[in-house]
Amino acid sequence: MTADTTGVKTRKLPAAVVLTPAAEARIADLMAKAPADAIGVKLSTPRRGCSGLAYSVDYVTQEVKFDEKIETPGGTLYVDGGSILYLISSTMDWVEDDFTAGFVFNNFCPRCKRCMTRSRALPPATCTW
Repeated sequence: MTADTTGVKTRKLPAAVVLTPAAEARIADLMAKAPADAIGVKLSTPRRGCSGLAYSVDYVTQEVKFDEKIETPGGTLYVDGGSILYLISSTMDWVEDDFTAGFVFNNFCPRCKRCMTRSRALPPATCTW
């Protein structure tokens, strides 16, 4: 716990999205190849696809007021403020196999902590337990 200037004790909030070591390494790789004006990469959920939303990771050149900022050893990950409710408690991983490579999101049900999907699609709207 830390105390602010008013003497009120506060605790550091956990990151909205947890990154695996593979995801952190991929962010470091992206930042090593980034345009000169890039300050990090941004995770968002634009509207498209079968579920109405998709995952998107792009370079970002300036901070936006309500974006979540997550520092990693290889660079900064920003989570779009409008997407944060879809991503809370997700684990972001980087997976490569013979046919594909990409970020994969493990989404846990915030209510029961057991429902999980391992895909690029958003989690189901209802709890299956």
